Amino acid sequence: MTDPTPPVPVDTGERPSAAREPGRQRRPFRFTIKLLIVAFVVYYFVVPLIPDFEQALHEIQRVQPVLLVAGLGLQMMALWTYVPLTRSAIGEAAEQVSSTRLFRIQMSTRALSSIVPGGSAASSALGYRLLTMSGVPGADAGFALAIAGVGSAVVLNLILWATLLISIPIRGVNAFYGTAALAGVIVMTIAGVLVFGLMEGQGRAERAVRWIARKFRLDDDRAARALHRVAERLEQLLSDRQLLARVVIWSTLGWLFNAASLWVFLRAFNITMDVDALLIAFGIANVLAAVPITPGGLGYVDAGYVSMLAGFGASARRAALGVASYRFAQLFFPTILGGLLYLSLRVGPWSIVRRDGLKPLHELAEEESLKRESTFDFDLQFPTRDDTGQLIRRPSRDE
Repeated sequence: MTDPTPPVPVDTGERPSAAREPGRQRRPFRFTIKLLIVAFVVYYFVVPLIPDFEQALHEIQRVQPVLLVAGLGLQMMALWTYVPLTRSAIGEAAEQVSSTRLFRIQMSTRALSSIVPGGSAASSALGYRLLTMSGVPGADAGFALAIAGVGSAVVLNLILWATLLISIPIRGVNAFYGTAALAGVIVMTIAGVLVFGLMEGQGRAERAVRWIARKFRLDDDRAARALHRVAERLEQLLSDRQLLARVVIWSTLGWLFNAASLWVFLRAFNITMDVDALLIAFGIANVLAAVPITPGGLGYVDAGYVSMLAGFGASARRAALGVASYRFAQLFFPTILGGLLYLSLRVGPWSIVRRDGLKPLHELAEEESLKRESTFDFDLQFPTRDDTGQLIRRPSRDE
């Protein structure tokens, strides 16, 4: 005899998603534009490298396997730094989740972001769900994900900026290097001035944001709200010195381990890059990876790496092999490992107790592709100010 009692829905702390019009789930025009961009990258950057592939087979025979293993190890260390980074941002509620579970959650979100174009919002939504199902309050989970994301992005740009400023007087300016350096400095300077101007409440900064958005035919209200939210997150981060120190330390270690992994993979194919050249290529490529064209920046980021490294004097053939091995460790291996670790959160002895609320990863990827929620849309679910207009500050574990 069956039990007539209906199942009790699982409360994960999530907010109900807004209703979406069925006709807006598919955007063939946007897909066509992205397809054309990918075709452009393949034709102008990947195809010219094909004649070197046959000669590159000889280079593979000279590879140093020990360095490949070391590069993979550095990449795993870079991935692990997100565990203490997220734990610091969660605060005292982090005691509800073990470090091993946080690592499995981090790798699961990494896997989803690598298979969905513009997957940062999708991975944030999955990370929020897994954290709340693990006992972390929804407000703390949303705050931690936002702070960790903003802090990590700011640290990456500071590393790139500092490297550019140090390297220009040493290397001088040539056609390739000067263009990349000048563009990077100008863009980061404008972004920094606008964000910190909004933090100080200056109306001129908001007017500048709206003017730039209109010039690029974007929604100026949405652009202003997005930068206001970034400014408020930074203000929250700067108001807590202990949290700021931990975020800066772990974010810096994560990016440096990642860059060191790239250096080791290149060295495995007998390419020795100067530190400043490597960090510039690494920083610009990771900034490009934030543009949601293909999952994980596949294709255009790889081509960007090879062209920039070749511009700094590396052999294009060897650079292509080194970048391919690095991207396997940085993109494909974490995606495979993250999928397996996500499965361990659903089934088995180390699963989340309420695993019935977790769907298979491929179903989540399909849903997020249709949803097309941006990182800004996700972040809007978590207010940065209370009813009095004061910034919301989370207590640290030391308080």
